[in-house]
Amino acid sequence: MANNDSKKYKLGMIGLGTMGRNLLLNMADKGFSVTGYDKDRKMISKLEEEGKKHNLEGFDDIKSFISSLQTPRTLILLVPAGPIVDSVIAELKPLLSKGDIIIDSGNSHFTDTNRRVDELEKDGLHFFGMGISGGEEGARFGPSMMPGGDKQAYNVVKDVFDAVAAKVGTDPCVTYIGPGASGHFVKMVHNGIEYAIMELIAEVYGILKNGLGYSNDDIYKVFKKWNEGRLQSFLLEITAEIFVFKDAETQNDLLDQIKDEARSKGTGKWTSEVSMELQLPVPTINEAVSNRDLSKFKKLRVSLEEAFGKKDTKIAVTVEELEDAFYFSMISAYAQGMHLLVQASKEYQYDLQLQEIAKIWRGGCIIRAKFLEDIYQAYDKNNVLEHLFGDAGIQNIIKGTLAGTRKTISACINSGLGIPAFASTLTYFDTITTARMPSNLIQAQRDFFGAHTFERIDKDGVFHADWNKLS
Repeated sequence: MANNDSKKYKLGMIGLGTMGRNLLLNMADKGFSVTGYDKDRKMISKLEEEGKKHNLEGFDDIKSFISSLQTPRTLILLVPAGPIVDSVIAELKPLLSKGDIIIDSGNSHFTDTNRRVDELEKDGLHFFGMGISGGEEGARFGPSMMPGGDKQAYNVVKDVFDAVAAKVGTDPCVTYIGPGASGHFVKMVHNGIEYAIMELIAEVYGILKNGLGYSNDDIYKVFKKWNEGRLQSFLLEITAEIFVFKDAETQNDLLDQIKDEARSKGTGKWTSEVSMELQLPVPTINEAVSNRDLSKFKKLRVSLEEAFGKKDTKIAVTVEELEDAFYFSMISAYAQGMHLLVQASKEYQYDLQLQEIAKIWRGGCIIRAKFLEDIYQAYDKNNVLEHLFGDAGIQNIIKGTLAGTRKTISACINSGLGIPAFASTLTYFDTITTARMPSNLIQAQRDFFGAHTFERIDKDGVFHADWNKLS
């Protein structure tokens, strides 16, 4: 795939909203000849104003835009996921030639990416999905990127992605993920882990505020201190700052003026849905999704508190014990996500390299954290590790947190302080570390009422009992 016109632009961006524009500016900073297209002339004006020093040019005419690109043409789409992506592709197809490359960098569902790969391959067009994490600042100064699909097409733009990605030391936070829709799948799981950690932090906030009676300033100090140690992470860093941010209108803490109803764009739900399809539990992520939904029932929650009475949620735990509980639960959230990737890799034949995924998540992305270095080391040591809990180093960390975790969670439950993600995480750990579960009873029940059969522990085969003999 050699370029035959070096005078033209190397790459074109479709969608010059905040993410697309910032990623394009990042590329220009690294010396690449790039351009952008948007139907909204205001977005083009913003690009040209912000990209003055690089003489960046934008287009609002799609034909002129396509003509300005080197061949094979390389196009990145940063438009809202769903039907809009299909609409843009339909508009592009008559203008493109065999060998041209389309990269979808939005939060598309991986099944849509599979479909588009198949459809465009028939037209001789290369298509791949690439998840991008890091928000607008990441896009501008270095995101974590997860490209998967057509490797030949990826190699055409590898130098661009390596240059603009975040760096940990000299390592760029981008790697070829695998075939098909693997890039979008990995980004989806990233977002599921993000949901889980955000929910855990919110529950910590609830414990500190309602269980320990801490002020916003006290909570800021706790999170700031935690972020200087083993819990260091992007999410904890920004959360600490939220607690001291003042509202311009009231001069009160802005956090206290925000309604307690959380929104979502659906990517966490997708992770929960596919985990059920793959029959692999991710309960911390599931609870994070469920609790966002539950938060929307504000009027119902108010009426039920009135009906049952306000609880005395004060608890007697130390901040150190709470830190253990958060560390334990954060580790489990990552472990569940990585376990889902292991299962998906087998099911969809992605051949995912877990050590490489952990490596590129160490910088640029929303879930970047000090602990990701431990995850990277665990999978680098054993790239067929089925579950993160199987690593000896991780086991030692978990063992050191269990006493504080159990005390904190027990105290919250006994006081009526809602901690769904913490509680489900501990139950998940206790179940997955139990050699014999009571699930044999479920199999007996299924066989009793539906003749669904069962397996025995003392011999091979499938069996059915005549349970009616008991009658």
